[in-house]
Amino acid sequence: MSDFPDCPECGSEYTYEDRGLFVCPECAHEWSSTGSDSEGEDSAVKRDANGNLLQDGDTITVIKDLKVKGSSLVVKVGTKVKNIRLVAGDHDIDCKIPGIGPMKLKSEFVKKV
Repeated sequence: MSDFPDCPECGSEYTYEDRGLFVCPECAHEWSSTGSDSEGEDSAVKRDANGNLLQDGDTITVIKDLKVKGSSLVVKVGTKVKNIRLVAGDHDIDCKIPGIGPMKLKSEFVKKV
């Protein structure tokens, strides 16, 4: 049916290609189509909401009001965060937000300055 490989995470046959990456619609796993499926490379590539490459030490801006779980605090749109650190996991940015403190953010809710 298609020439695309099955998903290495869940084994789904419904994978598709998007901008040089294979994507699994069932488990949302993405991997490189160049043949190097090393987990270190895949986890090191983090992009913001606009598709810009993020790196350790970058300055970012929050693009959506984010409620802080377990608190009445809200991270407002336009909050600038300096000196981020990229980590593995769902919330892939470690940072200190002025007035709130240490926090983990998802890269899909920020843009690079």
